[in-house]
Amino acid sequence: MTAREHVASDRAAELSATLDGLLRERESLLATLDRVVALHGTARLIRESIGVHSGFVGELDKPGEAVIRWMSGNRTDALQNLVVPVGQGIGGRVLALGKPVRVNDYVSSTAITHQFDAQVRGEGIGAMLAVPIFSRVGDRTETVAIAYAAMREAAEFGDDAVHTLELVAQQAGTALELAKIAESKRENAVSAERQRMQSALHDSVGALLFSIGVQVRNLHEDIQDNPVLASRLRRLEGDVSAASSALRESLLALSESSPERALPVELAEHCRSFEARCGVPARFVQLAPVPPLDAERTALLISAVREGLLNVEKHARALSVVVSLLPSDGGVQVVVADDGTGEPSLEAPGTGMGLRGLAERAARLGGRVSVVRDEDDGCTLRAWVGRPS
Repeated sequence: MTAREHVASDRAAELSATLDGLLRERESLLATLDRVVALHGTARLIRESIGVHSGFVGELDKPGEAVIRWMSGNRTDALQNLVVPVGQGIGGRVLALGKPVRVNDYVSSTAITHQFDAQVRGEGIGAMLAVPIFSRVGDRTETVAIAYAAMREAAEFGDDAVHTLELVAQQAGTALELAKIAESKRENAVSAERQRMQSALHDSVGALLFSIGVQVRNLHEDIQDNPVLASRLRRLEGDVSAASSALRESLLALSESSPERALPVELAEHCRSFEARCGVPARFVQLAPVPPLDAERTALLISAVREGLLNVEKHARALSVVVSLLPSDGGVQVVVADDGTGEPSLEAPGTGMGLRGLAERAARLGGRVSVVRDEDDGCTLRAWVGRPS
């Protein structure tokens, strides 16, 4: 190998290492800006930082009540979705005091109440430590979640463990604040998209209908002596009036509710809804700009993503989902990929059709839908449609 080739090889290795570092930073940033991913990551970080058997996080759904949703190292589902009111158990005591609480043996401790002994025994937990996760809510700081660390035998958590868990909780609180800001930005983007579409419809279709209406009325006045043409113009005038009313209703719906929006915005909202429903991270990625589609093809792709997410929810037992939107073969493709172990269902009710019905609908539009099992577990659903001719 020549000296020049050595330099080129070293440079390639350096660039590869830099790229790997940037990708790691990107994943870290995405986790920080995503509430669900941040809380999942917090549960894992508790185990790694303190060296305990399991870590979990309970998030406040309403004041004075937390729900345990995010777990790492658990053997059973005994604690999954457990509601913890203020004052009850170790988590409820943390809510009441606003400071760390630790017990050497949960079921025999006299420092806490014992409403949850059956669930704790079911998971096989002995020692437990819990601390509050604080975050800014408006102009004040409040407890928004609880971080738990647990061992499967009786043990003593020292001050170092408490300090480490408090640091993890502090990071989680910051991540939740950033995620809340990011979510607000996304909601603002959706609102801006609705306003843009509303303005475009008003300025284009609305102005066109008004112009047609004026011309029809002028013609109607000019041909009153021709009964046949007058009758046809009256019907046309009625059609224009009905179209104008429908447009006004559409503009009102666009400003008040959840109308059909740009495809990327719609798919991103379905991912967020899936996360909120299931607690499984679902990331939307648009790989490149896509060409515009008509309403029927757009609705098909949205239905495919909705059906794919529903199958993941019902059958996949996945830890994460990625929904991709990209141009492909002169058309547009959506991909729903999960890392679960369940089999896809061809008859899931979802939107009123299973995947088989979805595939038939795509075929009528010249498109296609497929579902394949990946080599490393997980399933991938692909739906493709061509551009309208």
